[in-house]
Amino acid sequence: MTIRTVVVLIVSIAICVSVAAEAAFLDNLLKGTGIGQSSGTQQDESTIASGLKEALSVGTQKAVSSVSVTDGYFGNQAIKILMPDKIQKIADVMRKVGYQKQVDEFVLSMNRAAENAAPAAKSIFVDAIKQMSIEDARKILNGGDNAATSFFKEKTHDKLYTAFKPAVSDSMNKVGTTRAYKEMMSKYESIPFMSKESMDLDHYVTNKSLDGLFYMIAQEEKKIRTDPAARATDLLKKVFGNK
Repeated sequence: MTIRTVVVLIVSIAICVSVAAEAAFLDNLLKGTGIGQSSGTQQDESTIASGLKEALSVGTQKAVSSVSVTDGYFGNQAIKILMPDKIQKIADVMRKVGYQKQVDEFVLSMNRAAENAAPAAKSIFVDAIKQMSIEDARKILNGGDNAATSFFKEKTHDKLYTAFKPAVSDSMNKVGTTRAYKEMMSKYESIPFMSKESMDLDHYVTNKSLDGLFYMIAQEEKKIRTDPAARATDLLKKVFGNK
């Protein structure tokens, strides 16, 4: 082999190595920016987002349905709306002087109002789910057991309050909550030396309704995250089965 041939061979090898190195560098650069990658990553993110939306849709529907029925609040000790602290002492006095039935009816009527108002949450949850970004989905998937519930509280609480309060007020008038409250307070105030008390019942029942609703959403979220049997669709199994 002549010297000329050896030189040509060395130069050719050097060029090939240089081209390969540049290609590898370019490939790594493209991977870093996400340009030129296969659609696998994008498909994964899309799958995650779709899975989370489906999970939230399933969870919120179950939560809303569970509290919207008769005894949805009243029959669930975890979310039952109890006598407001502010007038608990009044209720205790009324029970002692023979008005146990009226006090019980008042408590029942608050829970019935919450049950009647609960369906108003459905459309608000649907809107929040539709507006969820891939970044939102990623945070929820990798977050704690109540990450989705926290997302809903942040995105929907104010809207839910606005929707619930008039529904609660209307329902309380229909089921007799306001009447029961006024009767109880009237009887209490008729007792000598008892001072008058007042409170915003609409505000109280609305807040307690939302507390109960978010509690039920948290329970549904926990099931989907921890219980394979709760993942009712193939998409949920795929997304949460890898967690």
